Amino acid sequence: MTATPAQPYSPLVPRARLSVLGDTLTLVALPLVAVLALPAAFAGGGTRRWFGGRAESQRAEAQAAKDAAAAAFYELDTAQRDLRISIETITAVDDTPAARRAVTDFEAIGRRIDEVSHQYIDAVDAHDLDRDDLEASAATRARTELTRAKDELVRVKQELDRFADGLGPLLGKAETQLARLAPAVERARQALLAASNALDAVRDTGLRADDLAARLAALAPELTRLNQGAGQHGVPQTLERAERVSREAEAVRAEAERLPERAAEIDHRLVSLRTRAQALTTRAGQVEPVLSELRRRFTVACWQDLQHVPDQAVEHIRQAEAKLAEARDARDAQRWPDATALLSTARALLNTTDEAVSAAGDRLTRLNAVQKDPGQEIERTRFAIRDAQRLAMAGRNTPDPRDARPLDDSVARLERAIATLEHRHPDYWHFLTETEAVRHTVAEVVARIREERGAAAH
Repeated sequence: MTATPAQPYSPLVPRARLSVLGDTLTLVALPLVAVLALPAAFAGGGTRRWFGGRAESQRAEAQAAKDAAAAAFYELDTAQRDLRISIETITAVDDTPAARRAVTDFEAIGRRIDEVSHQYIDAVDAHDLDRDDLEASAATRARTELTRAKDELVRVKQELDRFADGLGPLLGKAETQLARLAPAVERARQALLAASNALDAVRDTGLRADDLAARLAALAPELTRLNQGAGQHGVPQTLERAERVSREAEAVRAEAERLPERAAEIDHRLVSLRTRAQALTTRAGQVEPVLSELRRRFTVACWQDLQHVPDQAVEHIRQAEAKLAEARDARDAQRWPDATALLSTARALLNTTDEAVSAAGDRLTRLNAVQKDPGQEIERTRFAIRDAQRLAMAGRNTPDPRDARPLDDSVARLERAIATLEHRHPDYWHFLTETEAVRHTVAEVVARIREERGAAAH
């Protein structure tokens, strides 16, 4: 074995490494960086033995396949995590069959992902590409198995992507509801705060508003549930609760703000209805003289239905005054709904009394007019009949029997009513009710003709 004399060291000249190839000791030129690593190498520190050639090439290809498989595994894992968030978003909002089917399909894909992930992990564990004595055949098998694992990972990732694309409508709907959630809850809180402030303000005026306070207090448990969040109660339920609380709190606020005006309105109605009751008491006292004149001048049929008016008027006025007194007590106790209901009852009683008292006076007025000149009532009714007959014949040679028959009957009915006036003691009230009935029948015929012709024109 011969040795070549060593050359003097120079920073510009590469160091040499001893290499035993066969029996010949030679010097191999090395870069400076590699030279700096030599002390550790010679110290026996576990570095890979150099094989060169085909084995290192196969190792490199296997390593590349391993890196590609790792990248595919990472992409699939990331996509699965992202998609799980989407599924959780959907299930938090949606309980429809479509949403439940999406969860089932995602679980099925998850099982497929587990399978290919295990295949990938087994392939990685089965081959140690850092072994010093890795043979070329082993590297080739590693590359093949890792490439197969990578392809399976990519294929399942594509399935996952297609599934994710199909979730678009469900996810969009869920995200829309989630986007509504926080604003809806905040609106509910603000509505409750506004209602509470309005209630405080109206109490400062001396009004208790106990019923409104009770309604607002009933919403306190709902606010607690809103504060607990959708995670505990569900997104749809929380949205519905928030919207309902907003509506009810807004109603309380509006009624509280209107309460002073409502109290003033009740006070005004109390005064107005009491004044009206007093006026009706005076008018009711005038009914008896009217009835006396009706009895004296006209037949029994003209006034017998009015006999009960004086007594009924007194009774209704008494009842109305009692209701007004109860309404006054309810107003003083600030029982606003009770006061309003009592005032409505009193008003209805006074309206009935007003109509009955007015009917007696109107009866005498109409009977006086027809007794003096029945011709005016007759002519008014004949004019209505002639006008209807002209309308029925417009654009026709013969009238429609549906129009002609009631109009002919109306003519005959009017003539019979006129004939009753020739009796020694004519029933003028019967005459007036007959002419009024004739005009009502004629008006119905006219209305039907115009409705049918209007529909035909369109």
